[in-house]
This record gives sequence, structure tokens and C-alpha cells, in this order.
Amino acid sequence: MRTYRELFAAPEFTPLFLTSTLQVAGSTVSGLALGTLVYAATGSPLLSALSMFGPNLAQVVGATLLLSAADRLPPRAALCGLSLLFALGTAVQAVPGLPTAALFAVLLALGATASLGGGVRSGLLNEILAREGYLLGRSVLNMSAGTTQICGFAVGGVLVTALSPRGTLLTAAALYLAAAAVARFGLGRRPPRATGRPSIAATWRDNARLWSSVPRRYVYLALWVPNGLIVGCESLFVPYAPGHAGLLLACAALGMLVGDTLTGRFVPPWWRERLGAPLRLLLAAPYLVFALHPPLPLAAAAVALASVGFAASLLLQERLMALTPDELSGHALGLHSSGMLTMQGVGAALAGAVAQYTSPSTAMALMAAASVTVTLALAPGLRPLSRPKDPVPGGAQEV
Repeated sequence: MRTYRELFAAPEFTPLFLTSTLQVAGSTVSGLALGTLVYAATGSPLLSALSMFGPNLAQVVGATLLLSAADRLPPRAALCGLSLLFALGTAVQAVPGLPTAALFAVLLALGATASLGGGVRSGLLNEILAREGYLLGRSVLNMSAGTTQICGFAVGGVLVTALSPRGTLLTAAALYLAAAAVARFGLGRRPPRATGRPSIAATWRDNARLWSSVPRRYVYLALWVPNGLIVGCESLFVPYAPGHAGLLLACAALGMLVGDTLTGRFVPPWWRERLGAPLRLLLAAPYLVFALHPPLPLAAAAVALASVGFAASLLLQERLMALTPDELSGHALGLHSSGMLTMQGVGAALAGAVAQYTSPSTAMALMAAASVTVTLALAPGLRPLSRPKDPVPGGAQEV
């Protein structure tokens, strides 16, 4: 599967694409509305930021408690149910007079369950597409998410002004309802990928199994740490260039779009194993120029070039699937998504702490240097694969 025509001709890919896009749109619009609502109520920049990005940190809760359900629930029912839950939770946040503490309680609960949704969607994508089509499908979902976020923030700003934050939250709830409808009527009925009941114990057991494999451990670390450190750099765009942070964020989105398009559509299979490390180095190296506090045009070019390197995650996800049994695919990809978002929150906090004692430009260069160091340290464990993925339970032992 090498063309977009073939991809969208695959049964059920289009409804999965639409469901994912609507969920991202709902999340983006509601995040901006919540940030505005919380800031108006509290006057606290910290609480406003946490209302927008705090759910990322809550994903670690879902990764440790809920992820076993990603492969043990029927995918269509799970996606439909989760979209309805997000619609309800978002509508509750729009209730006038809701205390800020209650708003955050709902927000964190939704953030924890988001990790389950990521696992279900990714596992279903792996089922819908042939294994050789996963990279292209994942790249298209990534491009859609990036484009939807850019448009969602722009449209969300208009909605907040025209409808008020609470009206915008209700609009986001409607988007989640639309996602639930598309999932219910567009996706086919499929059985769970794994047997047994979902539980906290099963989540811990599967997490331990996934983490116990040394090759998979290297993949997870490469997916989480270099990426999280560079997102820490992006979190400093506002203090680095207060009047031009939007431009830098747009350049980052453009670079990601280019990288996902080129890697997902045009890179042949025999190049994929060899491009992983160079792309991860590209993700960080251009940020080293910020040590010199470059002028805005050079800074924007460096950000756009570096963001092409985010495409390394596509190659690593493909490698992860080659190392993972089918009945754990949703859990494995959900663990990746939750760990990545958690590390992005950690990277932002770490970068902010370093910038507090140095400067934004120095902190960005230091985070980039740390990312390069981690990539080089992990390189020996990420050599091209020489064996197939692990067998199903009862087979040979994992490495």
C-alpha cells in the first residue's frame, strides 16, 4: 500500500480517519475554551496552562490502570463509548457556576481515559490496514491531527469570541457526538484482539511484558525521550519570542507535515531502518543554534527543519509493531502514546525550570543537546531488525 488512493480505499479506514479527526477537533477547541474560561475565573496563567495541557500528564494514570482494555474491548463499541464519555464530560464543564476544582476533576478523568482511546484507535488501524500499510496510514492520521490542531486553534479563537467559552465547550461536545456517530455507523463490528477481562492487574502484567523485551524497551525510550525533550524546546517559544511564538509554532507544524508526508508516502521500505537515527538527530540538532540567540528568520528555519525529524516516530512505531504480538498491538501503541505525552509534559516542565535559571535560548540549546545525547546512547539497541516479532503466548521466550 503506497498511495493515498489505496489507503482510503481500504475498508473502514475512512470512518476511522473521520472519527480521529473529529476527536482531535473536539479536544483542540475544548482546550482553548477551557484555558480561556479558567484564566477568566482565576487569573492564574499556571492553572490556565494546566487546563489546556494537564490532561497529557494524566495519561500516565491511564497507562498504568486502563490500557489492558485497549485489546480486550470490541473496538467499535470502545471508540463510540469513549466519544460519548468525552461529549458528556465536555458538556458538564460548560455548566455555569461549576467550581474550578470540579472542572479539573472532570478534565483529569477525561485525560486518563484518553490513553485508552489512543490504544484502541492505533490497534484498530493495525487491523484495518495490511502491515505494510500501517506507516502510510499512521502518517495520514498524524498529518490530519496537526492540520486539525492548527485550524482548531484558529476556529476556536473565533468561537470563544462569538459564542463565549461555554458555548465553545458545547460545540466541542457536539464534535465528540459526531465522532461517536461516525464510529457507530461507519466501523464494522470486530471482536476484541485479546481474551480475558480488562483489569488493573492485566494492565500491569501486559505493561511488564512489553517492557521486559529489551528491543521493545529501546524503541519505547527512543519514542519518548528525544521527542519529549524537543517539545520542551517548543514550550519556550513564547518567552523566547513573545510577539512571534505563533510563527514558530506554525513553522514546527509545517515541518512535521513535511516529514510525515515524505516518510509515510515516499520513503521505500529498505530505507526506513536506516533513517531512524538520522531523523532523531535532525529533530534536535537544529535547536543547538539557539545557544547563539539567532534572529527570527534563522530561528524559524531551524524550527521547521528540526520538526521534520518528528517523522522518526512513524518508523519507530512500525518497528514496535514488528516486535509485538498482534493481541497486544493496541496496548503497545497506547503505552507509546501515553508515555510520549507524559514525557512531553515532563520535557516542558524541565525546560521551563532550566529557563528560569538561565534563559529561554540557553535552555532550548541544552534540551537539544540532551536529546542528541540520548539518541546516540540508544543507537546500539536500535540496529536493523534481524528476527520477526515475538510469537503468541506459549511460544518462545521474549528477548
